Amino acid sequence: MSESAARHLSKMFHRISVAISAERDRLSELDGAIGDADHGITMSLGFMAVNGKLAKLDLDQMLPSDVFTAAASAFLDAVGASTGPLYATAFRRAAQALKQDESLSSSGQAAIVRAMTTGIEERGRGQRGDKTMLDAWIPATEAAVAAQARGAVVSDMWNSIVEAADAGANSTRSMVATRGRAARLGERSLGHIDPGAASAVIILKAMRAAFVEGEPKG
Repeated sequence: MSESAARHLSKMFHRISVAISAERDRLSELDGAIGDADHGITMSLGFMAVNGKLAKLDLDQMLPSDVFTAAASAFLDAVGASTGPLYATAFRRAAQALKQDESLSSSGQAAIVRAMTTGIEERGRGQRGDKTMLDAWIPATEAAVAAQARGAVVSDMWNSIVEAADAGANSTRSMVATRGRAARLGERSLGHIDPGAASAVIILKAMRAAFVEGEPKG
């Protein structure tokens, strides 16, 4: 299971990279309204680096947790901005969570989302309502936990996760930024979707596609 699961995660990261690259210009446009207009470029570079590193590794000899650990170092090396440490920490927390159960079961997938959110919270010291990526990740985690509690199948769980994240990202339009570069704008940040929350939705949609279209076979 672990060998196939590692390859499955590698394909998941590939899906994320393709999706982020496709939305790169839109993300940078969103960032241009309240930041440095480079979020799309930064995220694209980060996930391209992850794919480049994973392509050089022997995935058949790796555990799923190893894939996330490799992704963390690759993303951090490629992205020096604040987003780099945030996602690097998210991936490290996901690796730690998977070490408890090196499978990609429904509960394992929920644990990945929860762990990534925890990592971003810890590193960014943020909370919901700050107009950041956490406004997408926190609702996503709550949806994952609720889906597990009701015994939802994988597809239903991921649909709930993405729906919650999307609603959370859209809610940032009515928020005033309190953290990051956007906080300098104050009230002028109103009316704009946070680019970090927008990219979080793209990531989660790609993860849904990877996990729902077929679980790894071992």
